[in-house]
Parts: sequence; C-alpha cells; structure tokens
Amino acid sequence: MKRLATFTLTALLCCLMTGAAQAETIPDAARSILLYPNEVTEYEQDGYPRISKVYILSEQDNPADIPTADFEREGRHFTMIDLTCTDRRQTDMKQHTEIITVESNSKDMDDVLPLFPTEQEVTTEDGYSGLLTLAVDSIKAEAADYASSTRTVTATRTYPNLSDADVSLIPKTIEDNGRTLTLDGVQWQEAGGFFHATATYSGKVTSRYVKGYTISAHYSGEVSKAISDELAYTAVFSGTPIQNEKLWVALPVGAVVVVLVAALLYGCGKQHKKSKEIAA
Repeated sequence: MKRLATFTLTALLCCLMTGAAQAETIPDAARSILLYPNEVTEYEQDGYPRISKVYILSEQDNPADIPTADFEREGRHFTMIDLTCTDRRQTDMKQHTEIITVESNSKDMDDVLPLFPTEQEVTTEDGYSGLLTLAVDSIKAEAADYASSTRTVTATRTYPNLSDADVSLIPKTIEDNGRTLTLDGVQWQEAGGFFHATATYSGKVTSRYVKGYTISAHYSGEVSKAISDELAYTAVFSGTPIQNEKLWVALPVGAVVVVLVAALLYGCGKQHKKSKEIAA
C-alpha cells in the first residue's frame, strides 16, 4: 500500500508539471513563418509593453501572410492590437514625344487626319508608359512609292507655198516642249500652183508619279515608371504577464493533488488501524 501511495503521488506530480509546461507552450499552428519582419521595436505605451513589427512587402507579396497570431516572450503574452499600412511606392515622371507613322495613298489632310487617333497609349523601351496627345500641326507626308506611265503625244506643223508635194521637203523630226517628235503623216493642199502641207508628229512620253506616302505625326505628353513598389505593414502587439494564466492552470491541478493525497493517506490510516485490530 505504501508503494501504491508513492506511485500515485509521483504520477500526480508529473501530471501537474506537464499541465504547467503545456500552459507555457504556443501551438505550432499559431506560429507563422511565411514572412519575417524587417524591423522589430519594443516600447511601452500607457503602462503596457508593446512590440511593433514592420514588414516591407512588394505588390507581389500577400499581406495575409503576415503573422498575426498570439505569442509569448520574456514572461508576457502578446496579442496583436493593430495592423497599419504605409505606402512607400515611388514613381518617376518625364516628358516624352513619340513619332507614329502610317502608310497612305493620299497626302490630303482630309484623308490623313482620320488615320491618327487623338490620344495614343505608349510604353517606352526603358519601361515608362503613359497617354500621349496628337500634335496636329506635326503631321507630314513624304513620298514613299513611285510608279511610271507612258503616253503618246502629238503635234502639227504647217508648211505653205511648197513647189511640190514632196515629203522630202518636210522635216522628219521636230522639238516640242523639250520632246523630240517624229513625223507621222502629211496632208497636202494645192492652191495657185503651190502646195500647202500639214504635217503630224508624234512621240512616246514616260512620266513618274507618286504612288504612296508615308505620313508621320508627333504624340507628346507625360510618361511615368514605378521605381519602388514597397508597402510597409506595421503589426503592433500588446503584452500582459502570463503568471496569472499559469496559476489559473496550476491551482486546479494542485487542488486535485492535495485532495487525492489526503484521501490516499486517510485510506492508508484506516487500513493500518484495521490490521492492528485483527492482530489483537
């Protein structure tokens, strides 16, 4: 019986120690290790200890991954009381002009202007983007494609008072507007013993003309680029002493131990008394 009492008492004391240890343990599920703070500051406010944790996140990070669970530190239990966000994003801006070109069969403004929208979204090679506005007075047309055509031109000449209707008396070629034309035919008329000749000349002329145009226009405006996408989240935790919590757990267990030990000793006493009576 004495051995049984000793074993029972030892077991109860182990239970008491285990319960106290569990009161100091924070479940692993309550610990978040997804993100780590960039800055931790301890201070006191209104008589309460405070711990602030600053997390610098990018726009790709998820603020929901910030640890917000309770934790224990240096004999205190800390609970989050506030979570704030400070926008640290920075943007660089500058003026930019973009030249836009289109192809057209005409250079008339009435035909060209509808080819250009009033505003144009652009992104530069160095990552700037923005909405630019058309400068109408910058629209210019340049010949981009040529073609050629050939046509026949004619001219007539009259030669009066010829002695004979002889073609050899008629020039075989003439110059007309800088072009050389060749005799194509002669008509004769006789009057008063003389001949009047009407000669027709012809030739081929090739001309070059513009077939298409390249139309250019300037778009100007302000463009911007993000040079920092940082967001600063500050989690503030308030602390309270954890001795009361431990005592709250330990006292009921201690009371149970006392009651059980007392009952065990009482039972042992009765058993001992009964044994003496039997022996007598």
